[in-house]
Amino acid sequence: MLIGYARTSTLEQKASLEAQRESLRAVGCERVYEEQVSSVAPREALRAAMVFCREGDTLVVTKLDRLARSVKHLGEIVEDLESRRVDLRVLNLGLDTSNATGKLMLNVLGSVAQFEREMMLERQREGIAKAKALGKYKGRKPTAKAKAREVKRLLAEGKGKREISRCLGISERSVYRIVAGVG
Repeated sequence: MLIGYARTSTLEQKASLEAQRESLRAVGCERVYEEQVSSVAPREALRAAMVFCREGDTLVVTKLDRLARSVKHLGEIVEDLESRRVDLRVLNLGLDTSNATGKLMLNVLGSVAQFEREMMLERQREGIAKAKALGKYKGRKPTAKAKAREVKRLLAEGKGKREISRCLGISERSVYRIVAGVG
């Protein structure tokens, strides 16, 4: 059985999710698991897809970056799938781990993808450092601090910290920092 997995990082990428879904259905995936979460967030649909896979099945993704966040993570996924005799297919690469060449290519491409990501992050850090040196980088706007007055008002009204965090769209930890006068 072919089991598909589709993921986008943000809710704004609905077209991408739809395109992935269509590609997975077009190759014959009988079940498609999908979610819209960051690669670093818990991915319940991926977990469910992997649990659903049985010996002889193939997990299908449209692109490698939709599946794994790093070479290590990819290795863990592949190891889990291999231990249960489940193959992996990556459509945009024409990659299929049901053969030795596919397994080799998966490892090579995973390493290249991780290298590319690390280089991008390094360039990003360099750009931020340069902007800071020129006085042009101010960082992210402190959203929680801007709501400190509102947090204190809601506390005075008897609202709980968890309720305040939900109401204002800030983390509970931020509410505690504001209350403690930290940051």
